Amino acid sequence: MLTLDVLKSSEIEGEILNPEQVRSSIARRLGLDIAGLIPSDRSVEGVIDMMLDATQLYDHPLTADRLFGWHAAMFPTGYSGMHKIVVGYWRDNTKDDPMQVVSGAMGREIVHFQAPDADQLDTEMNRFLDWFNTSSNIDPVIKAAIAHLWLVTIHPFDDGNGRIARAIADMQLARADGTAQRFYSMSAQIRVERNAYYDILESTQKGSLDITEWITWFLQCLDRAFSATDGTLAAVIKKAKFWEQSATQNLNSRQQLMMNKLLEGFVGKLRSSKWAKIAKCSQDTAIRDIQDLVERGVLVKEAAGGRSTSYVMNKDL
Repeated sequence: MLTLDVLKSSEIEGEILNPEQVRSSIARRLGLDIAGLIPSDRSVEGVIDMMLDATQLYDHPLTADRLFGWHAAMFPTGYSGMHKIVVGYWRDNTKDDPMQVVSGAMGREIVHFQAPDADQLDTEMNRFLDWFNTSSNIDPVIKAAIAHLWLVTIHPFDDGNGRIARAIADMQLARADGTAQRFYSMSAQIRVERNAYYDILESTQKGSLDITEWITWFLQCLDRAFSATDGTLAAVIKKAKFWEQSATQNLNSRQQLMMNKLLEGFVGKLRSSKWAKIAKCSQDTAIRDIQDLVERGVLVKEAAGGRSTSYVMNKDL
């Protein structure tokens, strides 16, 4: 779920990260012993630094310096794409105020959002941080919705405001759960509903101070994130039960690799030639591996025989 959070929060902003790099980096940080760990880029490490700091240290106060650290980790080169930005501090666009989110051709621009002027940021962020770190009678989940909207509306950084706002929401949701364990991904669901997410943000920011519709959307999106998690966890539990059975014990590394691929949704027909290619072994070795699994009752030969012989997992396992 942490991997999903990092990947999907970046995807919302149009940035595609390498899933294996993200997964490997998170595994290393959490001390998980997972085979095949691979190195990751600085940009990937920075986003993970922020997400883990927010969710694993959810009970620590949120401070300006902590936010500056998140921002600096996300933009280690001091650039966002080709553009140099202020990193590790509030945006300083006093000469270019107002800061606006604009689309459309020149002369027909549409202003979607206008942020507070740069000289207001210290005051606005101090007010936000005091509220966020102070216990109140607000339901903690509703507080996550308000924190998300509030931060992204202040828009305190040159770039990365959306990802930081979602990290803050995750931090508050961890406080609501009372645990650093993440069993659902709000960002993954927001990614699915990205258009609706931007629409409700824009309509709320352009409207009055009544944020009821935003909170309602946030809670409904969170509910859908829980439902999506049911499917993810069901697949995890199915996989765990598969590997607990006596028939799947003491498999060689090639068999383990291919069984995991089948459990995770193998595309196409599984034939010995494909096994050999993926497992990087000879055709004869692939046939022996497959035959062993057929004898164990793990794999079943499909009806079509001859040169097109293919295999599927035994549904009774």
